Amino acid sequence: MAEIDFDRVVAIARAGGTLAMRHWALGRKESNIWEKSPGQVVSDADLAVDRFLRTELEKLVPSAGWLSEETHIDHSGAGDELTWVVDPIDGTKDYVAGKTGWCVSIALVQNDAPIFGVLDAPAMKETWVAKAGSHTEVNGRSITATQRSQYEGCRIPAEELPPELKLTAVPKPNSIALRMAMVADDRADVVASTRWGHEWDIAAAHVIAAEAGASVTNALGETLVYNGTHGKALGVLCCSQNLYDEAVARISKYVSDNGASH
Repeated sequence: MAEIDFDRVVAIARAGGTLAMRHWALGRKESNIWEKSPGQVVSDADLAVDRFLRTELEKLVPSAGWLSEETHIDHSGAGDELTWVVDPIDGTKDYVAGKTGWCVSIALVQNDAPIFGVLDAPAMKETWVAKAGSHTEVNGRSITATQRSQYEGCRIPAEELPPELKLTAVPKPNSIALRMAMVADDRADVVASTRWGHEWDIAAAHVIAAEAGASVTNALGETLVYNGTHGKALGVLCCSQNLYDEAVARISKYVSDNGASH
């Protein structure tokens, strides 16, 4: 693999965040939006940032494939050694509602695993960066994932939680990537979803959380495999290594009792 200027990737992510901020203001709802499928909101900003990122990243590594939320029908990268896996605005519902819980998400996947990830969350003034086998940071500060070992009382990004669960709700950004980043920076202990998701939602956050020391798998404790032709996986589990076995057991029981949401 040729040497890649990862600092340039971070700069491109930040430029994408700056572009998105032109259409965003705290507390202001975006009016020019539509649903590309039931419950899946998209805005002009999603498309504009997607076009910008693709142009810049393809110039940086012309040989890499491309898979993004807004151009996911193009599977030209499927099976390529290197593929950009991108969500131009992860957390669009927060974005269009004038809330801060969204980010630009860029991952570089080699074969079937992410090797680099950056999340730029300009409304939160945070940029997360990680390189597999090297380091993970937010705003230049090295981070270490939660080490919590007791499930009762653990922190879950949620708007509210039933008291009988004996868990602690912490602020929940709409972006699943930012929720995983919270685990990476010891702001949350468990993030889990059993819904079918997509590679672009979690690829960058995966390497950020894993390099910080968190456990990251699909919802049933199986290895997440990237660069497939469909871009889907059964949810995600991101948590303290010390909580992992119990989390997998709880989620597996939940799926068995209720069925996974496809």
